[in-house]
Amino acid sequence: MRLFIALCCTLLIVGCARSVSDADGPETVGQVDLQRYQGTWYEIARLPMFFQRNCVRSEAEYRLQDDSSVAVTNRCETKEGEWQEATGRAVPQQARQTDKLWVRFDNWFSKLFPGLTKGHYWILYLDEGYEVALVGSPDRDYLWLLAREKEIDKTTRDQLLEQARKRGFDVSELIWRGEPS
Repeated sequence: MRLFIALCCTLLIVGCARSVSDADGPETVGQVDLQRYQGTWYEIARLPMFFQRNCVRSEAEYRLQDDSSVAVTNRCETKEGEWQEATGRAVPQQARQTDKLWVRFDNWFSKLFPGLTKGHYWILYLDEGYEVALVGSPDRDYLWLLAREKEIDKTTRDQLLEQARKRGFDVSELIWRGEPS
């Protein structure tokens, strides 16, 4: 019985410690010109997630800083019509690799546990004109379809969905702009 309990505990610890390596994660775009990427992006669709559970419309503002970090301001309109805002900062996960960023938001939890509060922001697809983007996480738990305009045409929508599927994301659970979570 002790051996069985020890084996279960070991499997639990190994399972919790497992992380997705870059090799296991989805394909990214390579270098991103953060100067061109900055500005306002509108969320067209996203996978369900706890921290956006009350959002029906979201947008993000990115501003390149003198230290090459990116200031992030996320805004979300709730089901009740109220706007919520979160600010943070994004930095490359590796020097000079601008398609894989760490994002940390300014809140009480991140001040208490700075090492635990950074999130993956991987740019998976970006059109040549920097008008539409697909952003996700290496574990494929998070996915956002973003655009410079609040709406996109069917051809662009289908293209983003195909890019997401190609990278191993389940798009059947996407929440579209204006739909309640």
